[in-house]
Amino acid sequence: MPDIITQDILFFFDGRPVELGLYEQLAAEIFARWSDTAIRVKKTQVGFYCPGLFCCVSLTPVRRKAERPERFITVTFGLDHPLDDPRALVVPVRPNRYTHHVLLGSAGEIDETLLGWLDAAHRFTTERTMNHART
Repeated sequence: MPDIITQDILFFFDGRPVELGLYEQLAAEIFARWSDTAIRVKKTQVGFYCPGLFCCVSLTPVRRKAERPERFITVTFGLDHPLDDPRALVVPVRPNRYTHHVLLGSAGEIDETLLGWLDAAHRFTTERTMNHART
C-alpha cells in the first residue's frame, strides 16, 4: 500500500488542513477496500488507480459558492448510469458513461452511500480496463 500522505500530497493540499484531513479519511477508506490502489498526484487532482483511474480528489468547486461548504474536496468518479441523488452532480459524457462530482465538506459525508458509489465506480473501471485489454 502506498503512503496516503506523501510530499506531493502535502504540496497539493498546502495551507488546507481541513481538506487534507478529508482526503486522508477518504484515502484510508479506499485503501481498506482496495489495498493495491496506486495514487498519482497531478496539478489539479489526486487520482486513485486500481488498475485504471476509478476516482479522484480535487479542490474544484463544482457548485456555486452559496451551494457548497467553505472547506471541501470534490470526489469525481465515472459510472455507466446517472445517480439520482442530490449529493451528486452528474455530467453525461456519452451513452452509458456519466461523470459524477460529489462535494465533501465533513468527515460524516464519507459514508456507506459514497463508498458504495466508489465500489460501483471501481467495478465499472475494472470492467472497462479488462475489456480494453482483450481487444
